Amino acid sequence: MKWTTTDIPDQSGRTAVVTGANSGLGFETATALAAKGARVVLAVRNLDKGKAAADRITAATPDAHVELQHLDLGSLDDVRAAAAEIKAGHPRIDLLINNAGVMYPPKQTTADGFELQFGTNHLGHFALTGLLLDTLLPVPGSRVVTVSSVGHRIRAAIHFDDLNFDHGYSRVAAYAQSKLANLLFTYELQRRLAAAGQATIAVAAHPGGSNTELGRHLPTVLEVSAMKLFSQSAAMGALPTLRAATDPGVTGGQYYGPDGLGGLRGHPKPVSSSKQSHDPELARRLWQVSEDLTGVSYLD
Repeated sequence: MKWTTTDIPDQSGRTAVVTGANSGLGFETATALAAKGARVVLAVRNLDKGKAAADRITAATPDAHVELQHLDLGSLDDVRAAAAEIKAGHPRIDLLINNAGVMYPPKQTTADGFELQFGTNHLGHFALTGLLLDTLLPVPGSRVVTVSSVGHRIRAAIHFDDLNFDHGYSRVAAYAQSKLANLLFTYELQRRLAAAGQATIAVAAHPGGSNTELGRHLPTVLEVSAMKLFSQSAAMGALPTLRAATDPGVTGGQYYGPDGLGGLRGHPKPVSSSKQSHDPELARRLWQVSEDLTGVSYLD
């Protein structure tokens, strides 16, 4: 049985926060959740693009409940401000979907001086999750879904001695570090939730190879050939996230991805991640470093 959006249960009365919801996977995730009745907060960096996305969603589903929230994951001050605004408007959240990300950019840093991919993909979401968690914990069936990548296996390591790649930048290794961090975070968050007796669960997903704006920093020749050979649509790429977020059979600490060859295309199913991603000592060390760098502590 191939899981599709028709398998998403009714989401009426539920609130979902989706980061990076103005395009690609985030847009498709938000669209599907809104079509099933969820109130969806589009947490986006560019409000003009966010408004256009919201208009597209309501055009497809006229009674959709969508809201815009400015969120720049590359600024911890902005993450704090956005979290405060979200909590003020939504005292209970059912789904936090940590979807936004950057891939393979030239060397850049966030507003706080972190390497852009690690700072945005991991640290921004780590801080946002911690700041919003108390709005999820009391809600039955609440989930934190974080989007990783098959790239978590490619040249992947957590470079504790040089997290910001100040001593030689590799866009591939930096991306891999951030996506490995997404998984280590998910598994450690689940361990801490379970140890605290919380019913909220943490789950991860990856889209396989999806044709989205995320690939805009790929060399043109590589982009064209890779997209033709290995990619699927953003709507298909969003299915693992949607299943992780809504399937009643999902359990904490699972990882969902496409069922096709190499995990690059297909319908969502539970998949495995690297041995390194399941290392609890590595996860605990990363958690402590993330708390220190962001100033956000939770579930100790």
